[in-house]
Amino acid sequence: MLSVFPSLLSWSQISPLIIRVTLGIIFIFWTYRTWKKGSATSTQKIASILEGMAGILLIIGLWTQVAALVAIVDLIVRLIERTSKKAFLTDGVNYYFILLVMAISILLTGAGFLAFDYPL
Repeated sequence: MLSVFPSLLSWSQISPLIIRVTLGIIFIFWTYRTWKKGSATSTQKIASILEGMAGILLIIGLWTQVAALVAIVDLIVRLIERTSKKAFLTDGVNYYFILLVMAISILLTGAGFLAFDYPL
């Protein structure tokens, strides 16, 4: 099938860049929010540190697929927590599900443009 805008296909490496930077910013924000509230348990703080490290790695594009794998595990845990409360397909679950799809996309497609682990 022919593409409607074939000239845009030359920019295909920009979309993983946008996805990974957005995902990284969200994970860094979650870390900031956890540490700002101050009443987090030690397990939540450890998970928050992992989220923050994954967010930084996603933004700079270093070990991107490993960071995406950490994000996938974290998002699956969040989804299980939400759905165990019988809150399937509510706003919070939809949000985590979209982020999970973004993380899986980064895992499968790679870092994209402007990354340290850009495939040669």
